Amino acid sequence: MATVATNLLAQQAEDVIGQGSKSFAVATRLFAPAMRRDVMLLYAWCRHCDDLIDGQELGRGRIQTASADTLEQLRTDSLNALAGKPTSELPFQALASLSRRYSISPKLIEAHIAGFELDVAGWQPQTLDDTLQYCYHTAGTVGIMMASIMDVQDTPTLYRASDLGIAFQLTNIARDVVEDALGGRSYLPEQWRQEAGLAISDLPDPACRQRTFPLVQRLINEAEPYYSSAVIGIRALPRRAAWAIATARAVYRDIGRKIVQRGPDALNERIFVGMAGKAAQVAATLPAALTPRRPREPAPRAGLWTPPEVSE
Repeated sequence: MATVATNLLAQQAEDVIGQGSKSFAVATRLFAPAMRRDVMLLYAWCRHCDDLIDGQELGRGRIQTASADTLEQLRTDSLNALAGKPTSELPFQALASLSRRYSISPKLIEAHIAGFELDVAGWQPQTLDDTLQYCYHTAGTVGIMMASIMDVQDTPTLYRASDLGIAFQLTNIARDVVEDALGGRSYLPEQWRQEAGLAISDLPDPACRQRTFPLVQRLINEAEPYYSSAVIGIRALPRRAAWAIATARAVYRDIGRKIVQRGPDALNERIFVGMAGKAAQVAATLPAALTPRRPREPAPRAGLWTPPEVSE
């Protein structure tokens, strides 16, 4: 019965990822079946957290920030699921299912939810370090949890998993500058906006595209050392997992490249990588699954944001 229930959850989670993240959905097909199931289960919970706080469905719709009560209920339901006492909803059933097979730290769950707490409080980053910390909470923690269900336990590789999550989120922020601003949010450092003479309300204004785009490009450039760091962690993963994560990395990095190539006009639309581009990356990243495993002394992570939850 447990296997049947888990497989049913996996089918439901596959529907969620297919609609919520077409880029990541392609990459998940490269995992071995059991790992693919568990990656999708984790995604289902993460997607629910995002949608609940943003008042969206599968990442779509105008942003409407949730209340503090909704946030607190999310925290309670998530921690209860981790303790084996989930509600009947798919995201919490999925998290509970994972908790029976993996050791997921409550500190990571709390750290992930802390990012949404910032959104509910109407927080805005003042500096790049503030933006990076937000990226860690909302995506670096997910990278660590994903790595944990890929049998990664060593701290250096978990740091690299966080780096990839941060890079993904920096790319998402760069792509969604206009959409976020329409919802009253901006994750661009306020210092940058002040230097450019831009208020949040200016970011969606076509007349401000020439001043806004350099900040977007700057954010994409900031993602590069995190994408580079992640390559080292990918080499430590099981072969098929390495292929899947390398593909996800390549697709998201391509989004940033497309934004830069498009220039200010990229702010007029949501940039994505089409199926042909995704297929090309699936083929191009296969060698990543065949390279030797990570060397004993990996390159240093000098200057990159380091999560406290991994080392504690």
